[in-house]
Amino acid sequence: MTYISSLFRSTALLLVSLLQVLMLVRAVMSWFPQVQGSKLYQFVYMLTEPIIMPIQALLDKLFPSLRYFPLSISFLLAYMLLIALEMMLY
Repeated sequence: MTYISSLFRSTALLLVSLLQVLMLVRAVMSWFPQVQGSKLYQFVYMLTEPIIMPIQALLDKLFPSLRYFPLSISFLLAYMLLIALEMMLY
């Protein structure tokens, strides 16, 4: 039982860390418009969008004026949630 829970925790930590790296890659790639059509950007977008999209939908319902804010609040919240999840797994 202990081995399985340790394996699960290690795997979850690895996935959360990977998602954090992918989100940072997405953020950096968003600064370069010429990269946004690449296959790498599409792959990173496909993996990170399911994390950001529900938060964006919730924020749009609660605070519609944030839609025009220059920074992506949903991205920041998603990243902070990943950090919190990582801390809980430790």
